[in-house]
Amino acid sequence: MRILIAEDEVTIARALKVMLEKNKYAVDLVHNGNDALDYLRATGYDALVLDIMMPGKDGIQVLKTARAEGVTTPALFLTAKAEVADRVAGLDAGADDYLPKPFAASEFLARVRALVRRSNVYAPALLTVGNTTLDGDQYMLKAPADTVRLNNKEYQLTELFFRHPRQVFSSAHLFEKIWGLDSQAEMDVVWTYISFLRRKLKQIGADVEIRTIRGAGYALEEMPC
Repeated sequence: MRILIAEDEVTIARALKVMLEKNKYAVDLVHNGNDALDYLRATGYDALVLDIMMPGKDGIQVLKTARAEGVTTPALFLTAKAEVADRVAGLDAGADDYLPKPFAASEFLARVRALVRRSNVYAPALLTVGNTTLDGDQYMLKAPADTVRLNNKEYQLTELFFRHPRQVFSSAHLFEKIWGLDSQAEMDVVWTYISFLRRKLKQIGADVEIRTIRGAGYALEEMPC
């Protein structure tokens, strides 16, 4: 499951990201409305968590634009504004739910689960490319010879490749998607994790591989017979 969080309060945004990742969600994180809209146009999500008061386009503008462009992903407004008029404005913009700050972590997670259950872009728990299957419920990678468990970052990286086989991703794009621009990690962490996944794919007898596309990045492709 992939969720987009658009929240300009960095501390809150990071806390929500960690919370969701611990519950086996893949999370993209942005801090302004313009970036949120760009991400929505580029990626299919299972749920959106949008703050109303953000730099650039506010949350209501983002959702109105997304809905007008045909994006039906369920959305939760997360904001300090709790007045009835603000709730009405958010729901009229196309939101599915509304949660004022402060809130309990358990309630936030319950509302996200409810959004995902009614998502029109629900992603199957099993993603298959070639003879290899990614099990999103168990974080397992399966092929005829063996099965291996993935850690959180390995899973997020593998899910991205399996959702978009043959698409080329640059190192910068992978770093931003998986680790986030505010991460303290170095860019070479991408190469490290690509190496981990290549070894695991080989270990389980996969007929797919993560190829290096010279000067461009990486792509998941089936190996020639």
